[in-house]
Amino acid sequence: MIFQGLYNILDLYFNNIEMFYNNINNHIQDKIINSFGNGTIDKNQILSQIGYDDNYEPSAKIQSLVDDYIDNYHNLIESSYSYVIRDIKAVRGNQTSIEDIISLESSVLARLLEKCDKVAIFALTIGSHLEEMVAYLAENVMVLQATVLDAIGSGAAEQLASSVEESIKKLVSPRGLVISRRFSPGYCDWDVSQQEMIFKAIEKKTVDIHLTEEYLMIPRKSISGIIGIGSNHAIEDYNPCNTCLKADCPGRRI
Repeated sequence: MIFQGLYNILDLYFNNIEMFYNNINNHIQDKIINSFGNGTIDKNQILSQIGYDDNYEPSAKIQSLVDDYIDNYHNLIESSYSYVIRDIKAVRGNQTSIEDIISLESSVLARLLEKCDKVAIFALTIGSHLEEMVAYLAENVMVLQATVLDAIGSGAAEQLASSVEESIKKLVSPRGLVISRRFSPGYCDWDVSQQEMIFKAIEKKTVDIHLTEEYLMIPRKSISGIIGIGSNHAIEDYNPCNTCLKADCPGRRI
């Protein structure tokens, strides 16, 4: 069982033991795959996600909790990812044909991909251990701890996505090619139902990720999407947020 031994850790935590995960179950530790390199989670970003800003300083207890979880979250990570690079066959209107495999429907993507020669299609996850721990904490009325760990999990998934993006960049750069920023179903006018196209393109390489009938990914801390590839350097700067009038969009990137 994944939570074997974690009950004892929680008892230690209640007794003010500094490191929440120091004695985490050896079974979990043996399965950890930490593919994040030397990246770190941004503490200020985590504090912002849980409701703190420059006008409201978190207590020393909250600061200590966040520091502790950032230092040890990797014990609950089992990351995996895969991607394929496909040729762009044609772009017509809001439709982009990728080889003879899939068709992507989005005007925002079409304006990017008409400048590209190829597209990288990816899916990644940090695994289910962290979200299972979040659920356990929430069920035991440790809402703050659950909220902090969940925010860190989101940051870890984004960190893994950045690592995958960098891997693709290093692969194509020697050929004189550049990459775009990444886009995921649900961004802008790209409907979330297009997750089905992502998973179809990757075929059987969707490492430990299950797509539900509602097009949601399980584990939740998973990201899928595309990255444009080509020789036109305008690809690097393409950002539909610059001309979008939806100022309150949670995915806004400016």
